[in-house]
Amino acid sequence: MPEDLRGKLLFSQFSLKENDFVVMDRPGNPSYNFSDGVLLVVECEIQDEIDTYWNVLTLNGEQQGMCGWLRDSYGVSWKIIPTILNKLMGDRERGSRVTQAFLKMKKFDIQALIDA
Repeated sequence: MPEDLRGKLLFSQFSLKENDFVVMDRPGNPSYNFSDGVLLVVECEIQDEIDTYWNVLTLNGEQQGMCGWLRDSYGVSWKIIPTILNKLMGDRERGSRVTQAFLKMKKFDIQALIDA
């Protein structure tokens, strides 16, 4: 491998929660940043999943936002949400309480949503 390519990612393919992704490098030093126009959403069944994704993606990350939104150390925007959220919000009796509860959260707390 040529010296100037060592340690660079040229092409990679990976799966995250059964979704396939491809990432590629481009020549030179790119002069762009990621924008919020691309947001990767990860739906989690249990709190441990939310906690794991949140902790890994916020490690050296730029920002943690409200309602499950964060930006990782590369500037990529993510939303880490519980799969049960739509069901809870669609419940006529407690939907508005669930919404009010999660509007105060950065990282989602599934039990707090269920208890709302």
